[in-house]
Amino acid sequence: MIGFVLRRLLQAIPTLFIVVTASFFLIRLAPGGPFDLERPLPKAAREALARVYGLDQPLLVQYARYLGALLTGDLGPSFSFRDLSVAELFARFLPVSMTLGAIALILAVALGIGLGALAAFRRGGIADRIVSGLAGLTVSVPTFVIAPLLQIAFGLGLRWLPAGGWEGGAPAHLVLPAITLALPQVGAIARLTRASLADSLGAQHIRTARAMGLPDHRIARHALRGGLLPVVAILGPTAASLLTGSVVVETIFGLPGLGRAFVDGALNRDYPLVMGTVLLVAGFVVLLNLVADILAAMLDPRLRLAR
Repeated sequence: MIGFVLRRLLQAIPTLFIVVTASFFLIRLAPGGPFDLERPLPKAAREALARVYGLDQPLLVQYARYLGALLTGDLGPSFSFRDLSVAELFARFLPVSMTLGAIALILAVALGIGLGALAAFRRGGIADRIVSGLAGLTVSVPTFVIAPLLQIAFGLGLRWLPAGGWEGGAPAHLVLPAITLALPQVGAIARLTRASLADSLGAQHIRTARAMGLPDHRIARHALRGGLLPVVAILGPTAASLLTGSVVVETIFGLPGLGRAFVDGALNRDYPLVMGTVLLVAGFVVLLNLVADILAAMLDPRLRLAR
């Protein structure tokens, strides 16, 4: 297992290199520049700013300098958030997105697996139909529809919870955004759990266990080990997307998270901020996919033997 982890980490290096290279050149192909404002700057000021940030150098020179700084852990200064580096912006915005994403991920996994397992074990019954219908509804309704409905119902109508704001991460302000972010993932995980667990319950070894008279709880445990493998496989990208923030949810609820900062940076052509965010998300995807593979190997010993 240690050798497998080390190989995956080494394989991540060229992956991250390709991501950095592609994003570096693609963002510079987009029209406009970081100093194109509604009121154009004087030519001398534009040239001075370009000189300060090294944008007057040839593109390949800029790329080489960026890679060199990246190897030392320097993500560069932000163009749109003046007097702040990208690392300082991450320290400010990332905890908000991580807190919200972690709560949403726990809700999505717990409710999704629980509801999917209930539907699979009660296949064809009322519980199965209710869970399948709710899962389809949550997957099909986008977050920019769910969020205002929750705000109107629980924030403005019943006044049980705040309709927006952060207030230093007060628990009451996290409830509605976390539910909004988690609901689509709850539906997706529930549907996948129901389908994979239904297949697992029909497997030969489960039918043999039933014929031998094993109690239901032991049969359920054996079925879950195989039925959860597809769910574990999607947890890597799902967790990465939740933990790094959602611009829609953060914008609607007024949260100072990384998603909003990323969109502001993209609109303002803040090259270092966009590059740093892309690299951060790619790193999360690689790391969390590795964690998902380890969990899958723990659930299915055959995967360990294959490796």
